[in-house]
Amino acid sequence: MDSSSVYRRFLKALCASLVTPLVLTGCDNDLDLTGYAPPSCEGGGLAVSGLTPATPVDGVQLRVTTAIGGEVEQDRVVTSSGTVCATASNPPVCQSAVENLGPQSSFHKVCHDICSAYYVATTRGDDVTAHASLEALRTFLGTVDTTQEAALIAFAEGYDLACDNLQRGAIRMNADGGFSIVATRGFACGKGTELTRFELEVSSSGALKEVSSKVLERGNDNCAIGRRPVGLRRAEEVACADALGRHFAAAAHLEAASINAFLRLREELALHGADATLQDAALRSACEEVQHTEVSTRLAGRFGASPPRPGVEALPLRSLFEVALDNAVEGCVRETFGALVAHHQAANARDEGIRQAMARIAEDETRHAGLSWAIDRWAQAQLSDSERALLREARDKAVAALREEMAHPPEAVLIEEAGLPAPEVASAMMDSLTQDLWACR
Repeated sequence: MDSSSVYRRFLKALCASLVTPLVLTGCDNDLDLTGYAPPSCEGGGLAVSGLTPATPVDGVQLRVTTAIGGEVEQDRVVTSSGTVCATASNPPVCQSAVENLGPQSSFHKVCHDICSAYYVATTRGDDVTAHASLEALRTFLGTVDTTQEAALIAFAEGYDLACDNLQRGAIRMNADGGFSIVATRGFACGKGTELTRFELEVSSSGALKEVSSKVLERGNDNCAIGRRPVGLRRAEEVACADALGRHFAAAAHLEAASINAFLRLREELALHGADATLQDAALRSACEEVQHTEVSTRLAGRFGASPPRPGVEALPLRSLFEVALDNAVEGCVRETFGALVAHHQAANARDEGIRQAMARIAEDETRHAGLSWAIDRWAQAQLSDSERALLREARDKAVAALREEMAHPPEAVLIEEAGLPAPEVASAMMDSLTQDLWACR
C-alpha cells in the first residue's frame, strides 16, 4: 500500500467523521408537521420501492458512483426494488451491463473531496437503462402520484431528506394531488458553509417549487499521535499555563523522538535485507521529522512553551519479527491514525498558523503511514503463520488502546483552535479506518 492508497482511506474516514456533528446538532423543532410522514428508506438510503413508473420494469436500483480525484472508485447499489434482469434472455450478460453502466452524468452529486453521484438504473427484458438526469427521471416516473416518487424528485433536484428526523425529511400528499416536502441542502463544516432547510412543493407533473427556507447551521473555520522509538524515556510535564503551548511542546518532543525511530528503522531494514527503496523512504521520513520538530517547536514557543528533549536508550538492533511487531503498532496503527488526525487539524483548526503547519505535516505523515504498510507487507511475506497471527493480535490491541485514549476529550481550546477531533469525531474516524484498513489486514 502506498501513500496514495492511505490518503484515499483517510478521505473516507474524514467524511465519516462529519456525520456525527451534522446529525446530532441543531434545535430546529419549529415546524408543524401534522399529516407528514418520513420518506421510505432502506439502510439509510432513499428507497425506490413504491414507484409506479410510466412503463413497468423488472427491477429498479438507486446507484451511486464514488470518485476520488476524478478516478472512479466504485459503483454500487444504494437501494433496490424488484429483480433486475428477471426477464432478460441472458441474465448474466444483463447483470454485467447493469454493473458497467457508469453514466457520465447524474441527477444528484455531492463532492467533499470524495464525489458521490447518484442515478437510477432499470431493466426491462434485455433493455438496461441509466436514468442519470432530472429529465430522464421525470420521463421514467411519468405522473408523480406517490409520496416516494415526490421524494425522489426532490432528491434529484439536489435536496436531501433525512430518514428519521421529520424536521429534516418529511412528506405529505395534498388534496390537489401534489406533495409538500421538508428537505435540506448543504452542510455546515468550514467557513462560508451552511445547512439550510426548505419547505417544497412537488406537483403531479414533477415540477418543484421552494416555498420557504431557513438556515439551520452555519459552518466556521473549525470543521499527534505517531511513531515512537523503542527505548523512549518518559518526559517531564511541560510547565506552561497555555494548553496550546503544552500540546505543541509535547508534539515537538514526539516529532524529535521520531527522528531516532526512523534512523533506527533504516538500520534494521538494511540488516534484514529490505529493498533500498524502503531504506531510502525511512531516511527521508527522518529528515521530514526534523522539519516537523522545528515547526512544532515554533508553535509551542508562540504559546509560551518549550519542548523537552527526548531521551532514547541505546538498544541493540532487533529481529525481523520484533521490527514487524513494532511497525504494526507504531506505524500501521498509531502513525496511521496520527496522519489522519493531522489532516483533520489541517481542515478544522481555527488558528490559521496551525492549519498551515498541519497541512504540510499531514502530507508528510501520510507518506510515513504508507511506508509503515509497505514495511508490513514486506515483513509479513517472510514471517511464519504464527508470527503473522501475533502481529494481527498486537495490531488489534493497539487499536483498542488507541480508542481508549481518544475517548478522553481534549481541552476545548485544542478542539477549537488546534482542530483536534472531539471524542465522537475521533471514534467515527477510527470506525472508518477499522472497516477500510485495519480489519482488512
